[in-house]
Order: sequence, then structure tokens, then C-alpha cells
Amino acid sequence: MKFFAATIALVAAAVANAQVTWTDCSSGSDLAVSSMTLSPYPLCIGENVCATITGTLSAPVTSPATLTIIGTYFGTTVYTQSVDLCTVVSCPVAQSTTTLEVCVPVLSNAPAGIPVVLTISATNGNGDTLLCQTGTVTAANC
Repeated sequence: MKFFAATIALVAAAVANAQVTWTDCSSGSDLAVSSMTLSPYPLCIGENVCATITGTLSAPVTSPATLTIIGTYFGTTVYTQSVDLCTVVSCPVAQSTTTLEVCVPVLSNAPAGIPVVLTISATNGNGDTLLCQTGTVTAANC
């Protein structure tokens, strides 16, 4: 019986710590994303979350770049956040850069314990789409 309980606990911990599967939602962007991870995951409400984005830039990231985060639950918007991307990364970002780390706070109005479809998009300073990624995430009161 102890083995069964321990196995269930390990599976639950693995599921809780599993990374998000991201899908490109752009029709063409300045950053071709090859991978994106979040840390910590699940997201902790009221604390910073960092996205490590790896890919290929086709243009430098310039000011005024914007980052927008929209969360939906069954089609209803439950979370929105917009930041000046150049306040969380040092712009300009050279075209030769292959990894970006973007850290933002998870706002206190983030819903806890429910799977939210998160769309993370960014617009480059020249008005082009920098990236658009979507995935299902969960936030928690850590």
C-alpha cells in the first residue's frame, strides 16, 4: 500500500512540474521559436516567472517593443498583462542572439488552480510581430 501511495505521489509531482507544450500562433514573425520553457512552473501568483525562449531572430529587437500576455478559460479572458519588452530585456537585442530570458511578475489577479490557455505575443519596435506562442498553463498560490 505504501508503494502505491508513493507511486501516485511521484506521478502527481511529475505532472505538476511538467513543462507547457507551446504552439506558434503567428503567421510569420521576427523570432522563429524552437523552444520555450517557464520557470518556475507552475507559475506562482505574485512572483516572477521567467520564459527562456530559444530561436532564430530575423531582425534585431528594438524599442518600443511590447509584450502582451492574455489568458483565457473556456473562451473567456481571465488574465491580461502588457509590458514594455525593452524594460525586461536590454534593447536593442542583436539579430545574432539565440536565447532570450524574459521575466515578468504573475499578477495577483491570475486565477489559481485552473488550466488557462495563455497567449504570449510580442511586437517589435518596427511594428512587426516578434513572436506569438500559445499553451495551457496553471498558476498557484505558492
